[in-house]
Amino acid sequence: MATQENTFKLVGIGSSSSQEKITKPALSFTQDAWRRLKKNKLAVVSLWFLTILIAFSLLSTVFVTQKDANDFNANEVTVYRNLPPKISDSLPFWNGKIHYSGNSKDTDPYTYQEVPKNKRFILGTDSLGRSLAKRITVGVRISLMIAIVATFFDLLIGVVYGLISGFVGGKVDLVMQRIIEIISSIPNLVIVTMLGLWLGSGMLSIIISLAIVGWTSMARQVRNMTLSYREREFVLASRSLGESKAKIALKHVLPNISGVIIVQIMMTVPSAIMYEAVLSAINLGVKPPTASLGSLITDAQENFQYYPYQIILPSLALILISLAFILLGDGLRDAFDPKSGDR
Repeated sequence: MATQENTFKLVGIGSSSSQEKITKPALSFTQDAWRRLKKNKLAVVSLWFLTILIAFSLLSTVFVTQKDANDFNANEVTVYRNLPPKISDSLPFWNGKIHYSGNSKDTDPYTYQEVPKNKRFILGTDSLGRSLAKRITVGVRISLMIAIVATFFDLLIGVVYGLISGFVGGKVDLVMQRIIEIISSIPNLVIVTMLGLWLGSGMLSIIISLAIVGWTSMARQVRNMTLSYREREFVLASRSLGESKAKIALKHVLPNISGVIIVQIMMTVPSAIMYEAVLSAINLGVKPPTASLGSLITDAQENFQYYPYQIILPSLALILISLAFILLGDGLRDAFDPKSGDR
């Protein structure tokens, strides 16, 4: 029997200590979310795009002020008005030439309007000779400011309100939901119009209107998810161990609904940007001559047939910013979902 036992050999594992060795490093919740986010290429590209855009918007306040973007010389309007984008004579679209309907050849407004040879406008000019690059920069800055404000109110009011409403429940939940229904029944346009009459149209009216009604959608989403998670086994176990309701809500419920919160925020941001653009288009947003992406699109409508770049460029900026937030939101939703696992 002893001879038979000596013929058996343990293969594959050298010692008991190697059996207990953990090959996969321990990751925190944030590290694991970042690892999953990096696998989503579109989300990573969107993250870098928005990071660069925000950094550029902050730095541009030094060398592109609102005054620079708004001012124009009335004596030089005929020289600099409606100039197409120009970087080099050999680049298509950026060669400073434009094709007017009815003409067989492209026209060079830089030569025709006797623009100085050292003057080039990378995104062209508007009907008053103001640089579109500067005005779009200011417009993007305003759009990102609106996005930050919308995110702030969603987190400060919407998440807290929805978490309390869903976790406490009962009569408190009933009263809080009726308040949301009353607020949601008031049209945003009515609120902005009344604020415009009271405070004057501008950024302040938009910010206050977002503070009044912008957080209700987030509050509903958080409340619905909280109602679902507050009856889960891990929440009941925490209650039986004597943890307070506030600690359970913040420590156990909130991390599990973080994916919903992130997605809702990323969907709120483009909605808020479009909201400001629409208000500016109907003269309830940013006061002229300050530029926003919405006001730039509206101002260029009458010249669309002859100068389409004046609408295309701010519209493209609006679309890219909104799309980046949406793609990043999708990536963050998967990354912060505890049930997503490895993919």
